[in-house]
Amino acid sequence: MEKIFRTAYKIRVFETEGIKLYRQGLIRGYFHPYLGQEGIATGACAALSEGDYIASTHRGHGHCIAWGADVKKMVAELLQKETGYCKGYGGSMHIADISVGNLGANGIVGAGTPLGVGAALANQVNGSDAVTVTFSTDGASNNGTFLESLNLAAIWNLNFILLVENNGYAVSTRIEESTRDTDLYKRGLAIGVESHQVDGNDPFAVYEVMKQAVETCRAGKGPVLIEAKTYRHMGHHVNDPGKYMPEDELAYYKQRDPVDRARAALKEMADVSDEDIAAIEAEIAAEFADAVEFSKNSPEVTPESFREFAVGY
Repeated sequence: MEKIFRTAYKIRVFETEGIKLYRQGLIRGYFHPYLGQEGIATGACAALSEGDYIASTHRGHGHCIAWGADVKKMVAELLQKETGYCKGYGGSMHIADISVGNLGANGIVGAGTPLGVGAALANQVNGSDAVTVTFSTDGASNNGTFLESLNLAAIWNLNFILLVENNGYAVSTRIEESTRDTDLYKRGLAIGVESHQVDGNDPFAVYEVMKQAVETCRAGKGPVLIEAKTYRHMGHHVNDPGKYMPEDELAYYKQRDPVDRARAALKEMADVSDEDIAAIEAEIAAEFADAVEFSKNSPEVTPESFREFAVGY
């Protein structure tokens, strides 16, 4: 329970402080916060094991952190520094670490699904029981790759889990405006895939359903589709004020904040004191401050280094 709280809170700090770095002009390009959705990555990755794989989305910072990414290397990547995970060439939307099975974030909607299925197929061919999880979105569910990839995973019985983070919006388009039946988990049922819907704002519920899905896959009965219902705390990215989001709806989900729920569970169910929780939060805040200092002092990416990286001269 402490691990789940630590992870969820670390994601919250990373995103909240990352927005400040963006406002200071230190982050170029877009920045898509994971605020409000921390429970999904936290619960899902807690159920996986070393040797498994994840594939991410453009809103992928939380997935990386939940998978155990080094915050220093993540902040450095956001600040386009050579010490970042991708030497500063990827930035916010393209953090990856193949060495530990993080197949990377992706700026193309829905692109992570076929990548995840490909990794799952490779593991099957190699005789591995590793599980691959692709984090996807409600906006990607109408992309052709969604059912095409899931269907391939089904006919090949791959150890693949498609986790749909349904926050109700594809940028500013409500899901009701693009899909008649908004229960997206049913799409898996239509092609014979075990499918579940879970409260994405409850990291422990996500953990439990993911744990069961992992067991199903390792037993050779995959794939599994999971729809996690959630809601982001702000617009699509840092420059989107989110005025299209109804205030009462946003307030409803903020009352079910996944970080608050993880903190409350740690306090009430694990009998951890307020002082100990405050110490954990201070430790995480200090870790991020160290990461910012490290990143600011790291060398910038230069046109020359990029050219040599890209074309070899």
